[in-house]
Amino acid sequence: MATSTQDDRRAVTEVIAGLVDAWRRHDAEAYGAAFTQDATYITFVGTYYQGRRDIVESHRTLFAKYLEGTQLADEILDVRFLGPDTAVVTGRGDSYKGARPKKLTKLQTYTLVRESSGQWRVAAFQNTKRKPLMEAISFKTAPGLIPSAQR
Repeated sequence: MATSTQDDRRAVTEVIAGLVDAWRRHDAEAYGAAFTQDATYITFVGTYYQGRRDIVESHRTLFAKYLEGTQLADEILDVRFLGPDTAVVTGRGDSYKGARPKKLTKLQTYTLVRESSGQWRVAAFQNTKRKPLMEAISFKTAPGLIPSAQR
């Protein structure tokens, strides 16, 4: 695993914070600006978007329709640097209206790269909806599936 500076870690987490802020403002352009031109984006329902323009246009529609009035909750669980210009961020997240949810139902992975300009951007995003009941059943019937951090 590569080491990073505190400045790199801060810059990477600021990209994620910028996504949350752009979502709060329902600013699809600002949201998309956090992604590389050729980024990939996989939603929790399995939709695959490729490229910044696709990400911007899909979020423009989402903000106007299904996600109108929502906010984005995000919790970073881990930041790992795989080299001086690549970081993987794992977190939990959820969109919501009203009060911020106590439990975030989606697990997310962001792969960020530092561009030649020095700017960190998201090159790939994966969003997975947790299924706690299925997880509990699988852990009960096959305890070897329980992650070591939860044993």
